[in-house]
Amino acid sequence: MITKEQQVPKMIDSVHQQFDKAADIMDLNPDIRKILAQTNNEIVVHFPVRLDNGSVEVFTGYRVQHNNALGPYKGGLRYHPAIELDDAKALAIWMTWKTSLAGLPYGGGKGGIQLDPSKYSMSELERITRRFTHALGDNIGPEYDIPAPDVNTNAQIMAWIADTYMSTKQPNERSKYSHVVTGKPVNSGGLRGRDRATGYGVVVTLKAWAEWRKTTLKGKKYIVQGFGNVGQWASVFMHDNGAILTAVQDASGSIFNENGIDPTDLLLYMKANNGVIANYPKAVPLTHDDFFAVDCDVCIPAALGNQITEQNAAGIKAKVIAEGANGPTTPEGESILREKGVDIIPDILCNSGGVIGSYFEWLQNRSGEIWEFEDVITRLEKKILDSFSRVVGTSEAYQTDLRTAAYIEAIKRIELTYNDRGVFP
Repeated sequence: MITKEQQVPKMIDSVHQQFDKAADIMDLNPDIRKILAQTNNEIVVHFPVRLDNGSVEVFTGYRVQHNNALGPYKGGLRYHPAIELDDAKALAIWMTWKTSLAGLPYGGGKGGIQLDPSKYSMSELERITRRFTHALGDNIGPEYDIPAPDVNTNAQIMAWIADTYMSTKQPNERSKYSHVVTGKPVNSGGLRGRDRATGYGVVVTLKAWAEWRKTTLKGKKYIVQGFGNVGQWASVFMHDNGAILTAVQDASGSIFNENGIDPTDLLLYMKANNGVIANYPKAVPLTHDDFFAVDCDVCIPAALGNQITEQNAAGIKAKVIAEGANGPTTPEGESILREKGVDIIPDILCNSGGVIGSYFEWLQNRSGEIWEFEDVITRLEKKILDSFSRVVGTSEAYQTDLRTAAYIEAIKRIELTYNDRGVFP
């Protein structure tokens, strides 16, 4: 009997399949193909932390650095019990494509700690974070590898990392290292609007998709999986554009209201109920397996990877999938969706608003400037629309899907860099 775990491929397998498809179509230089198929560095650290009850627990942390041909490694840190080295490798590779596609001077990195943050107090999470930062040492740095928030991490955790890293430097030079991480609180060098950048970017790509398909988001029904930072802001901006939220799913359960759910009201409820959406009184419960089959126009998976698979893709009724999460659609699931004529706005394009916002924060810290919110949003939208336009153009030129076109655009930029610089020695 084949188990569900066996049916769903590992994210690293999906990454390699997607890369190979794009490399074949674009006839990628075979030497560069060999380089990009591998990660540069894979760092695993084990470190002890004393918990509130006085006991010591040893944690495992990861940082994978895929490629830095275009600039410093860049990518998030996630705190999740299921993260492992292969997951970090897959996510780091996706970050290389994402930063390249966005035209940023970055490579790809990713990492995290294997833990369930809900099981630890704030003081324990602070000690875990600071000890992890110390264990990484000079494997991160503002001009070398720049972490950012990801699943179950936030601005507070970035502030702890920045403070720990800066404290290892000479007192008269500490301010030079504030951009060792991005996604910090505004008062600690963070960027105005960085909190909503990813969710806003998701909706910018959806508006561009609607214009491309000669339609509008107004009146469109949408469903959102994951009501964390990305899902919340994407829901709010979709609502602002006249779309109707009909179903939401998170780890606590799924809810449905065919007449619409106010995302702001749901967020207030969630904050008042220990961060879960289950039992929201203005919607009815929905079984987990029925969520993706809800009748809608737009589906926004904004949780974890491998959510849309060959087991549930056939039941999806949405006309477009906007990938707010990293790797939410398996290659097998995508094949079914493409046969159904469903458009997929790929993750490396759709959720790139976060890393673009991080780039703006990095620039702000390096120059000692403070950017206004309006400037951030305007520049963010311009970059994403430029990427969307190039991906559509490449899709039409190569007669391929949007994901493969996005890969071709991203890989082509790195290929040109290697062609210019050569391979040392």
